[in-house]
Amino acid sequence: MVNITLNGKQIQVEKNLTIMEAAKQNGVMIPSLCFLKEINEIGACRVCVVEIEGKDLLVPSCNTRVEEGMVIYTNSPKVQSARESIVQMILSQHEFKCATCVRNGNCGLQKVAQDLNILEVPFPTEIEYQDWDQTFPIIRDSAKCIKCMRCVQICDKVQGLKVWDILNTGKRTSVNVRDNQDISKVNCAICGQCITHCPTGALRERDDTRKVLRAIESEDKIVVVQIAPAVRTAWGEQLGLSKEEASVGKMVAAVRRLGVNYVFDTDFSADLTIMEEGMELLDRVKSAAKPMPMFTSCCPGWVRFMKLEYPEYVEHLSTAKSPQQMFGAVTKSYFAEKLGVDPNQIFCVSIMPCVAKKYEADVEQVNDSEADKDVDAVLTTRELVRMMHMCQVNVDRLEEEEFDSPLGTGSGAGVIFGATGGVMEAALRSAYYFLNGENPGPDDFAVVRGEDGIREATVEIAGVKLRAAIVSGLGNTRKLMEKLKKKQVEYDFIEIMTCPGGCAGGGGQPIHDGEERAKERGDILYQLDQDSTLRFSHENPDVQTMYQEYFKEPLSEVSHHLLHTHQKDWEL
Repeated sequence: MVNITLNGKQIQVEKNLTIMEAAKQNGVMIPSLCFLKEINEIGACRVCVVEIEGKDLLVPSCNTRVEEGMVIYTNSPKVQSARESIVQMILSQHEFKCATCVRNGNCGLQKVAQDLNILEVPFPTEIEYQDWDQTFPIIRDSAKCIKCMRCVQICDKVQGLKVWDILNTGKRTSVNVRDNQDISKVNCAICGQCITHCPTGALRERDDTRKVLRAIESEDKIVVVQIAPAVRTAWGEQLGLSKEEASVGKMVAAVRRLGVNYVFDTDFSADLTIMEEGMELLDRVKSAAKPMPMFTSCCPGWVRFMKLEYPEYVEHLSTAKSPQQMFGAVTKSYFAEKLGVDPNQIFCVSIMPCVAKKYEADVEQVNDSEADKDVDAVLTTRELVRMMHMCQVNVDRLEEEEFDSPLGTGSGAGVIFGATGGVMEAALRSAYYFLNGENPGPDDFAVVRGEDGIREATVEIAGVKLRAAIVSGLGNTRKLMEKLKKKQVEYDFIEIMTCPGGCAGGGGQPIHDGEERAKERGDILYQLDQDSTLRFSHENPDVQTMYQEYFKEPLSEVSHHLLHTHQKDWEL
């Protein structure tokens, strides 16, 4: 412990803390823009500067450690003046058209400027404008970039892709795709972690809300919506709702108020995925007809990463489509027949916690129904909330409503798809049934749960030992893949999630500056699973009916045509 004086008050703090951490522990908040704990502690923005008695220069509090006897002022006149000038300088290079920015009201720069009561910018305006492909799922607006380095560091240190980089030096310093390449030509997994860690609106998802609204307004379209499990954990955050208020039933009611025709649950197609993927796993284990280990294939960011970085392993991917694409295929075939309509009359919308799902829906080789596209539009959780605002949906006044039928029934196993380890656990529950003819305890495979970036587990089912690995985050994925290449590890089944913490921490989720909420969102999913009357994918009655009426059995000819894909054929 060390003794310091903070704003005139003598306190004791741990000796290894930064000034920012010590201040926070004692109720003193120091503003910052570039800081991300253990990721971006470079003091680039200088907004967090403080004054230390005896030193002429102000120091950044984010990376300056406390020392015995330090006398620190976090808001002295000298600090206030410097901080104001720094933020004014940043604003002079930032196009602050806040009213038309997706981050209006949730912007780090906006908040700091307001807190400092900045009413004018005395410096000449110098804004950088760069061209960008507006069709790409991730949109970058260089005019709003404050060169904080967060996108560079999250992509480098956490995801290990190094898509972004600092270009030029001095006054000409800029952030862009490395080597000024086109974003579509580099190894971007479209995970969206750069978006959720950007403090401003310099990075965002491609907005598809108006595309969906046009379909809703069209008399010729039947708009069908599917909602992914992780969305239910986060949709209420931007609306200020508590976990209790942001119930699944209210979410369904809110989406229905947008004017859509049907609201279904992606948990249904998650259960369908388990039926196909689980049987495929058992088929591979028994016959060794295909290469092992088998990788999950639900995450399109991971599929892109594998195709770009480890193409020699593509054949190890399960051929089962993701729940999103299975749902689209089923909607444009089975459900279209139920309605007696042309598949192209149905407009299928996915609401996802993910940005890469926008890419996946546009992959030509994954569309196998008779329609032009299986999934017509993908909205992130953030876009859903924006649409609620656009359509003046008053959530406070809504009563809970149920998903529509027959594609609205999901099991607890389908719910946990949104958490890291959830796909693995759901598959193991059903694999046990397929091999033993009876259900395991629904929590018998909880060993695969956890927040560690790489986890291992060995489970035994009917005398068959399955060696499993569960990975989240592409930096961790690269570590595992390199070990596999060097034959340092052996597995039978591997689940990969591109985003740290899984879909719950997806790049399309609500943004809380400096906070990581994947774990608490994942905990909600596991609680929903616990509360579910259905805990196993193979017991989903609507899935059972669909097999009886349409697919006959998992891995049948019809299911192979509509529910499976060959990722090696995907065009990036």
